[in-house]
Amino acid sequence: MNRIKKLREEFHMTQQELADKLNGAKSTIAMYESETRKPSMEVLIKLSEIFNCSIDYLLGKSEIKNPDLKDKLFLIPIVGKVAAGKPILAEENIEGYLPIDPLMYNLTSPDGFFFLQIQGESMNKLIKNGSFALIKKQDYAENGDVIVAIVNGDDEATVKRYKQLNEQFVMLDPVSEDSSFQPITIDLKNTRFSIIGKVVGDFKRWS
Repeated sequence: MNRIKKLREEFHMTQQELADKLNGAKSTIAMYESETRKPSMEVLIKLSEIFNCSIDYLLGKSEIKNPDLKDKLFLIPIVGKVAAGKPILAEENIEGYLPIDPLMYNLTSPDGFFFLQIQGESMNKLIKNGSFALIKKQDYAENGDVIVAIVNGDDEATVKRYKQLNEQFVMLDPVSEDSSFQPITIDLKNTRFSIIGKVVGDFKRWS
């Protein structure tokens, strides 16, 4: 697969979103990805900054995305409490840290990420009970994203797959082998609902 397309998809970006970052056209991105047009050195430099990778990796000359991050680990906090719609990152509420390889998740910094330990079986097809979900802090989501949300001001976060039904209603879907877990429909006009992050990966519980 073309490296530009591969990276774009890994970063969950559309061709239009990448074109906007480059101040270019969607059709130009399509030509880069189909290899009917080669990006200039200036574009390659911008792409390497966007995707935090070397130009050699973009051109397929190296299998190492970012030599500076090779063999480096980030320590990501495990947040034990959530309140007021935001994860509490105060030291007394951090239950520990987990090390992750930044290249695995295309991270350039540990800032803006945290872990929540999943309890229950409502998402067991994707994240097993006891696993640690890696969360990217953000207050928005696209259909199909697995999100962390606060509903009606609860102190505990819920993790579900997100679907925008219309301007007033969203649905939170379980992804479980247990059929007793059913989708939850949220009326945005009558329910306090906030997204605090998106699940980008998980760590299995060690036995």
